[in-house]
Amino acid sequence: MTGTRTGASARAVAAGGVMLAWIALLWLLEGVDTATGNSLDTHGISPREPSELADIVPAAFLHSGWEHLASNTVPLLVLGFIAALAGIRRFAAVVLVVIAASGLGVWLTAPPHTVTLGASGVVFGLLGYLLVRGFVDRRPWDIVIGLGVAVVYGSLLWGVLPTDSGVSWQGHLFGLVGGVAAAFLLRRPRTPREGHYVTV
Repeated sequence: MTGTRTGASARAVAAGGVMLAWIALLWLLEGVDTATGNSLDTHGISPREPSELADIVPAAFLHSGWEHLASNTVPLLVLGFIAALAGIRRFAAVVLVVIAASGLGVWLTAPPHTVTLGASGVVFGLLGYLLVRGFVDRRPWDIVIGLGVAVVYGSLLWGVLPTDSGVSWQGHLFGLVGGVAAAFLLRRPRTPREGHYVTV
């Protein structure tokens, strides 16, 4: 029992540390962007320009202002912490899948002459991942967590609809798809005890 508690505490500390460091980085980058006349915003994604593919990753760490950053901070911190409790390496893999899916989706489908940046694609990706992870891994506790996440953050799903021309619903939609895909791509292998076997 003590070992289990110690392991859970260590995972919580690691998850909290990673997310606090991530949030601090986002705020630091926005501070640099503001101080340099929004120079970092050039690393947002402009659709269908081959050179812009290199900006898919940095675009997920940049924002178009303090209000934009503040709106993403709490859901990213909460959802990221919950997802990272299962292990930092797996969490990092989930985030990479989500960033790639969201960024490529924006690059392919965003309107011309637009620049997209922000962590909301990752937020939607983590939301999608947590909603389906328990069902994919067939872990009852993760299903309960997913249902709790749905109650608290389920209303965010409206963000995948094209209701606001100033918001990248493409980034939200493809981030969500990336999170669901990550749950399947990174699903945990089932042990013999978890399976149902019939011998003859």
